[in-house]
Amino acid sequence: MDVECPNSDSISNNNDNNNNPNSSSSAATLSRYENQKRRDWNTFGQYLKNHRPPLSLSRCSGAHVLEFLRYLDQFGKTKVHNPICPFFGHPVPPAPCPCPLRQAWGSLDALVGRLRAAYEENGGKPETNPFGARAVRLYLREVRDMQSKARGVSYEKKKRKRPLPHTAVPPPGEGL
Repeated sequence: MDVECPNSDSISNNNDNNNNPNSSSSAATLSRYENQKRRDWNTFGQYLKNHRPPLSLSRCSGAHVLEFLRYLDQFGKTKVHNPICPFFGHPVPPAPCPCPLRQAWGSLDALVGRLRAAYEENGGKPETNPFGARAVRLYLREVRDMQSKARGVSYEKKKRKRPLPHTAVPPPGEGL
């Protein structure tokens, strides 16, 4: 999910290559994940800078992360039906409705994961990481549950398939 904010200048990140052993001097050699994480980190930094009053990262809390996630909803592309909408619970509604577009739960979950990693790579301590705050985890769970009901999509944990035990198959014509 690209969370670049419209009309915002990216702030420079002085730690691009300092704390990450997998980084190289060229952004072209970074993985897609690393590039996205860097863009997300810069976007969050810009959000803090534009916050009124401006916030330093050291004063950022889980509440500020929630504020950021709610701010991002305005750029969402996922239709989330309100409980009073006739299409509530339908994954593919037959007609348009005025329900809002929001960020999809999976996108928010992935974003928080990238920002959580970026925070620690940029010198933050795991125990003070605002992206790992209980309020953020509860918010993500609430968004997941609400969206699954509103869109009629279940977000059950996928169970890992175990490989089937190898059984010898007799060649054709044998064993009859």
